[in-house]
Amino acid sequence: MLINATQEEELRMAMVDGQRLYDLNIEAPASERKKANIYKGRITRVEPSLEAAFVDYGADRHGFLPLKEISSEYFVKENKSGGKPNIKDVLKEGQDIVVQVDKEERGNKGAALTTFVSLAGRFVVLKPNKDRSGGVSRRITGEDRDLARKALHEIEIPENMSVILRTAGIDRSAEELAWDLQNLMTIWAAILNVVLERPSPFLIYREGDSVVRALRDYLTDDIGEILIDDEATYKDAYEHVEQTMPQNLKRLKHYVDPVPLFTRFQVESQIESAFAHNVTLPSGGSIVIDHTEALVSIDINSARATKGGDIEATALNTNLEAADEIGRQLRIRDLGGLIVIDFIDMGPQKNQRDVENRLRDAVNQDRARVQIGKISRFGLLEMSRQRMRPSIGESAYKTCPRCTGFGTIRGTESLALAILRIIGEEVRKERTAKVIAQLPVEVATYLLNEKRDWVQNLQIRHETEVVLVANSNLETPHYEVRRVRDDQLDLPENMGASFTLVHAQIEPESPQAVLERKGAELAAVATLKPSTPVPEPRKPAGIGLWARIIAFFTGGDSKKKSHKGRDKTTQGNRGKRTQQPSRNRNDSRSRSDSRGSQRKATGKKAPAKRQPKAQESKDTEQKAKNPQQPLEQKPKQAEIESSEEGNGEQKKTRSRRSRGGRRRRRGAGDKSEQAAENQTQNDESSVATLDQNPQEERTQDSETDNNRKPRRRASKNDGPPKVRTDTERANEA
Repeated sequence: MLINATQEEELRMAMVDGQRLYDLNIEAPASERKKANIYKGRITRVEPSLEAAFVDYGADRHGFLPLKEISSEYFVKENKSGGKPNIKDVLKEGQDIVVQVDKEERGNKGAALTTFVSLAGRFVVLKPNKDRSGGVSRRITGEDRDLARKALHEIEIPENMSVILRTAGIDRSAEELAWDLQNLMTIWAAILNVVLERPSPFLIYREGDSVVRALRDYLTDDIGEILIDDEATYKDAYEHVEQTMPQNLKRLKHYVDPVPLFTRFQVESQIESAFAHNVTLPSGGSIVIDHTEALVSIDINSARATKGGDIEATALNTNLEAADEIGRQLRIRDLGGLIVIDFIDMGPQKNQRDVENRLRDAVNQDRARVQIGKISRFGLLEMSRQRMRPSIGESAYKTCPRCTGFGTIRGTESLALAILRIIGEEVRKERTAKVIAQLPVEVATYLLNEKRDWVQNLQIRHETEVVLVANSNLETPHYEVRRVRDDQLDLPENMGASFTLVHAQIEPESPQAVLERKGAELAAVATLKPSTPVPEPRKPAGIGLWARIIAFFTGGDSKKKSHKGRDKTTQGNRGKRTQQPSRNRNDSRSRSDSRGSQRKATGKKAPAKRQPKAQESKDTEQKAKNPQQPLEQKPKQAEIESSEEGNGEQKKTRSRRSRGGRRRRRGAGDKSEQAAENQTQNDESSVATLDQNPQEERTQDSETDNNRKPRRRASKNDGPPKVRTDTERANEA
């Protein structure tokens, strides 16, 4: 992680993998970031048609608060019907309300607000006024999800509140989670104390600065080093890390070198690609990114790409490279909302699936929530990405004053003819004495020369004076046409020579005016530091000597896989259907018939049929009462089939797998062979029982599923099945 804070106007944070830019965040400290801020606002208007209210929380534009984001504790009238309430009945104008900014203002849209406050900590997120939204982060998958749920059960959560475990909370002790939760509870208590002290609207609480947020959200075990080139920023970061995660202090370093930090890691040119309209691909192709009001469109061009052997291979290679680069550009530019990608047309469906899977892999580690569709018959792929913060284009760009963000301007001839028609409309109006047109120089020149006769005919026909003023302060497509009535000729702005009618140039904002702008509002609740140091992290148990020796000879891995690897594997297989061969009764019958023919050929007797479960339980009780009788040893599989999870198909699949495994282990001796024969007979009877009454079997499994432990699958390294006496089975029963 590289943090560049040498310039006061801009703070840049980059995630670098080697010398390749992985993620980028650029913030202006002077600009006020409102997302996640908590305000005390006042309801100014209740709109039943939108099922929402508009709230004045201190910004220039009022916020939008939908009914579904309003907690019932703010209802002025209890909803006795039990159904969906009418917002006009439960809220009133002028009512004070505590809101949090969910989405910042964008363009003409106001901020989206919510009353369900979320306070983010290092390991957990506290929802103090929502008791049914706790759980585990969506980004935690696989084995870690079960471990995370167990960790949440170990801490005490206050009543009517909920907690969400973040990805940084994996493998954290209960003491660390409780410490983080206690800090958030302290902040919430301070917020409640301040709400009644001042009238609305005002800012109650603001999250930490950008460096603190970056360290809180991005600092994981995958980050090997954090370099900061500004001393003051380094001290603030050191203090924060020392209080919340002291085990990471060795990663935090102050960069002191005459060569700029980003230049040292060769990422400056990669950052500039985030501001470019076209991004070049390694094969010679390119992607073009355009922003519209509704969505972001991305077009892939093959351009000079000629690596493939034919046109289909060239299209596939270019699309695969584009998928990787698009996933990277989405993170760097922080593009959110709807995104439509126009891939190069490909024929085979397999190639389209390969491109879709490559794009999913490219956004696999993205912090934002991403949803990806399939390539349509028109070659378009639709996807959406969660908007985490304003994109680079929104924060660093401003609308072009000439084209007003359209991207193109009207030509001189077309604009001149349009102005000429407007002048004709103004001249034809009654009591018009003069028409004054302020025009760009090139447009005025065109009308005074190429269209001189037409302008003179207008003046003669309607007996009205037309004044064309060439204004050097105007650029196409800007102009101004003003009509002067006969009773306004004596006004000063309508008298004098034509060159005196030129509008003065608009003066730009002076630097002093920029410095005197209104600064960010101070929060009533300042950033609270933890009152106690963070508990020491739990150290993983070391691997014993014998375990390392066994792993060395067996070729096993004595090290635990990282969470990143497990998450990647789980997410990579997400959405892929596991294809299994169909299994039905005919298959089981055919297999049992083939076994019977094999026994006849070898001269072996068929094993006796298995007794019903009720009879087996009686026999077990009798043998337990008479321990003097000799006990017959039976394989463990005799009772496993009744404790399998799932439906009948899963039972058939597992029984056949166990039969295949025991065929491979035959020949180990008479005892192993006899055990395998007994097991085969038990499997057949189990499958037959399932076929006769599968619904009863599923019901029994569902009733006892919570009291059972999952069975470990047999591996190749396992020996013959363990033999257990009937006394042990009776004791367990």
